[in-house]
Amino acid sequence: MGSITSMESLDLSANHLSGEIPLSIPYLTFLGFLNLSYNSLSGKIPTITQLQSFNESGYNGNLDMCGPPLRKKYTKDEAPSDHNDGEVDDGEKYWIEWFYVSMAPGFVVGFCGFYVILVFKRSWRIALFRFIKDYTYKLF
Repeated sequence: MGSITSMESLDLSANHLSGEIPLSIPYLTFLGFLNLSYNSLSGKIPTITQLQSFNESGYNGNLDMCGPPLRKKYTKDEAPSDHNDGEVDDGEKYWIEWFYVSMAPGFVVGFCGFYVILVFKRSWRIALFRFIKDYTYKLF
């Protein structure tokens, strides 16, 4: 469905569909009519798209669905979350940790490399200070 982005009307009522709303449906931005009624769909209606703007009758018969425009709201205990409430899984935590650990040595190597080039390349040093001088004159 990802390549049919200009679809204007979609009626999938009474097709014995089950599970959650497919992630590709919210990206049908030209969709003016959606009917998913009388299936076995479940879960929360995605809140980041126009799916809340469709009529509630388009979701009838899906007893396990919740969220706007439906009146049924999940309780805090049973609500499927769109995100994991700030919790980071182990793989992501490992990646984030190494990202920050590698930032410091990367900055030091980059700064020292730039400094060493300025020390040994007189023409670059002169060009840098000339640029700084000209730029400060433009500012003031």
